[in-house]
Amino acid sequence: MPAAKTILFILLGLVATVFCTVWAYDLTRSRKWARPTGYQAAVGFVTDFLDTLGVGSFAVTTTLYRLRKTVPDEQIPGTLNVGHCLPTIAQAFIYISIIEVEMRTLVLTILAAVLGAWLGAGVVTRWPRRKIQLGMGFALLAAAGLILGRLVNLLPPGGDALGLEGTYLVAALIGNFAFGALMMIGVGAYAPIMIMVSLLGMNPTTAFPIMMGSCAFLMPVAGLRIIRAGTYHASAALGLTLAGVPAVLLAAFIVKKLPLDVVRWLVVAVVIYTALSMLWAASVESRSTVAAAEPGGPEA
Repeated sequence: MPAAKTILFILLGLVATVFCTVWAYDLTRSRKWARPTGYQAAVGFVTDFLDTLGVGSFAVTTTLYRLRKTVPDEQIPGTLNVGHCLPTIAQAFIYISIIEVEMRTLVLTILAAVLGAWLGAGVVTRWPRRKIQLGMGFALLAAAGLILGRLVNLLPPGGDALGLEGTYLVAALIGNFAFGALMMIGVGAYAPIMIMVSLLGMNPTTAFPIMMGSCAFLMPVAGLRIIRAGTYHASAALGLTLAGVPAVLLAAFIVKKLPLDVVRWLVVAVVIYTALSMLWAASVESRSTVAAAEPGGPEA
């Protein structure tokens, strides 16, 4: 194993250890320990199973939460980033080990995503509910458009490169910075990274270590800020983690392959539904605020 990859794995292990320690301390100190419900665990298993196969987990998790009103909208971004953190780290160990990618490109794109997430988390944790609903709604519509473009072959299939140089590398760093920031409003980075990699002429398989490595480092870094701010749902996040890690192992080592185009068409529908429901909720909240502020309104 190359020295750079060994160092990356050591750093990933250290980051995971720090994240687990801080999260466990916070749960214990604030008495947030709560056993996840069966539904919360099922959501974790299904979404991280699909995540490991490259479908992505954030949009599907958001939809499943909103169907049952499991998590308040303003806590969804934080819950996604905290709860899916350890399953994503497991994915990163697996895919960085088995898929070849040029290490400089991998490390630099990871650093760009972490920086975007760190700055984004500091902003999003202070956003009100309506702003989060609007941000998630519009960003999810954009993600659905990208996935749809790939499914109907409007985007290039990719090339054979295992790494990037020059302006292509700069473009990848800018893109990953933006994707890291978008994850803080609950928009998954998998589809955008996969499309970006193909557009820049890289082998599409290199998207797996890049997107999973990026998320594995940025989620615990951002998650520490989210945990400190308390802007997540504890039992739902535990459900994602406890059921998600076994799902990752099952998908990576036993199932390995599904008719993913069929699944991605379903995901497009799910993403569009969730985006529109978020925008509708933001509209309702805006009207309620206006009504409350008017003379004779509920708070008059």
